[in-house]
Amino acid sequence: MIATYEDLPGLLGRMTGAEKHGPAATSTLDALWVLYERVLRVDPERPEDPARDRFLLSKGHGPMAYYAVLAAKGFLPVEWLDGFGGYHSPLGHHPDRLLVPGVEIASGSLGHGLPLAVGTALGLRAQGLTDPAVWTLIGDAEFDEGSNHEALAYAGAVGLDRLHAIVIDNTSATHGWQGGIASRFEAAGWSAVTVAGHDHAALYQAFTTEHPGRPHAVIARVEPKN
Repeated sequence: MIATYEDLPGLLGRMTGAEKHGPAATSTLDALWVLYERVLRVDPERPEDPARDRFLLSKGHGPMAYYAVLAAKGFLPVEWLDGFGGYHSPLGHHPDRLLVPGVEIASGSLGHGLPLAVGTALGLRAQGLTDPAVWTLIGDAEFDEGSNHEALAYAGAVGLDRLHAIVIDNTSATHGWQGGIASRFEAAGWSAVTVAGHDHAALYQAFTTEHPGRPHAVIARVEPKN
C-alpha cells in the first residue's frame, strides 16, 4: 500500500486497545510522515539495502504512528494494524526489529535510541559507507537518562555529520535547560533547529538544513499531551 497523509487517521484507527498511547502517536505522526515521505531514502522492496538510510525509533513506547507510516509506505500489510498488541501479532507495544520489516532496532526503553544511532553512524563510517544518513526520533523525557548526554557529547566531538536526531518536545522532561533543548545540542557541537512539530513545511526545511562537519538535531515542539 502506498497511501497519503490523509489516509493516516484511518490507519491509526485500525489499532485499538487500552495501551494505545494515542498522544505519543499524534505527537510523532507529522515528523515521521515528512521524514518518510520526503527525506528518508528507504525502499520497502529492499529493506536491507546496505545503501539505505537508517531510522531508529527511540520513542518506541508509542509506536502506532510508526506502524501507520510503515504500512502507508508498503513495508507491512495494512491488515497487520488490526491485530496491534495482540498475542500473535508482530506489532507489539514496542517495535521488534526481528518481526517488523523496516524496523532497525527493538526500542521503547528510554535513553537507548541516540546511543544506538551514534554506534550505527560509527559502524557505517568504519565500513566506508559515508552516504547513508542515520536518523533517530527521541522524546524530550529521554534526556532524563544520562546515556543520551554521553552520546550527544561524543557525536559532536567526533563530527558525525551523517547523524540526525529528531526530538519531540512536549515539555514532559523532569529536567531541562535554560534556552531550550537545542542549546544542549549546540553546546556539544551539533547543528540544531527548533520548529513547530506539526508544520510539514517547517519540518522539511529543518530536516534538510545543511550542517557540514556536524551532527544535526531538529527539536519539534508539540502540545504537552503526553
